[in-house]
Amino acid sequence: MSDSRRARLDTPRDTRRQIVRRPSVDADTFGVFAESFARYMGTAKFLLWMTMFVAIWVLWNVLAPRELRFDEFPFIFLTLMLSLQASYAAPLILLAQNRQEQRDKVVAEQDRQANARAHADMEFLAREVASLRMSVGEVATRDFLRSELRGLLGDIEDLQRQEPANETPPTPGEPAPRSAT
Repeated sequence: MSDSRRARLDTPRDTRRQIVRRPSVDADTFGVFAESFARYMGTAKFLLWMTMFVAIWVLWNVLAPRELRFDEFPFIFLTLMLSLQASYAAPLILLAQNRQEQRDKVVAEQDRQANARAHADMEFLAREVASLRMSVGEVATRDFLRSELRGLLGDIEDLQRQEPANETPPTPGEPAPRSAT
């Protein structure tokens, strides 16, 4: 007997037998079906169809001759049908709600991450603006330069007014006269 067929005493035998194979169901496909079913059950169209179904059922079993009625007892079969529909609808609606809850969790997590990134970006931009404000404080602005140039122009005009009026300015190419001071 080979080693693979030999019974091992330290490993318990599997006493369960699989008589019927479990059907494999694609959870996503079934979930999509459950969501579409739950969506349809929440519409006015479904309520109208269900109301018409129950009304026809009741009217047929009240007004039809006794031989043609299919629900002989007072609407026992109708109650059974509605209970069966509700017993299938409830788990499908719960499945659809669970799938929606999972999607909402994913969206909430993505929103949280986006908010965290936006917060980090805002903090970075705030730091950048603060550093720009600090560096602009050290840079000569246009208004500062204008005021300095106006001050220098005023000084030049004051110097020109203080010079004697009789001196003529030198002509180009001629050396300026030296003052006797």
